[in-house]
Amino acid sequence: PFAISIALMENDDPVAGVVYEVSGDESFTAWRSGGAWLNGQAIHVSKAARLADSLIATGFPYSDFERLDAYMKCLTYFCKNTHGIRRLGSAAIDLAYLACGRFEVFYEYGLHPWDIDAGILLVREAGGRISNFSGIESKLSGEEIVAANSGVFSEVLEIVSKFMKI
Repeated sequence: PFAISIALMENDDPVAGVVYEVSGDESFTAWRSGGAWLNGQAIHVSKAARLADSLIATGFPYSDFERLDAYMKCLTYFCKNTHGIRRLGSAAIDLAYLACGRFEVFYEYGLHPWDIDAGILLVREAGGRISNFSGIESKLSGEEIVAANSGVFSEVLEIVSKFMKI
């Protein structure tokens, strides 16, 4: 799948965002303090509270392979301890799907702001949490991201930070 992803930024923070998933004709929208929406219907992150019940979405870096071994160890851990792994190939769609409860977790590194800015707002407005691998939740650059529902976020961040040696 592929998407059109647009975000309106104010001081490096998304205030409005749209992710249009072309093949499914789904329009995910959000604005600060206005909620998150899928084709005009309010959406929320899933309520899964256990990592074992969580679907994990991720991708792989295109050029930065310095941390690839650590990343693969982290992926192996998630393969063994979650409901499953998905790789769609679009960070924008992964975040939109997390926002509407199709996934519980998304993590990746080697991204750019345009890959994730609209999705960041979608997840936040749908009740999820987002940070970099160090746990910093504001002014994300896109270089690395951990996003999840609030039920598993802390556990996922701890795991990613451990494997990625933050």
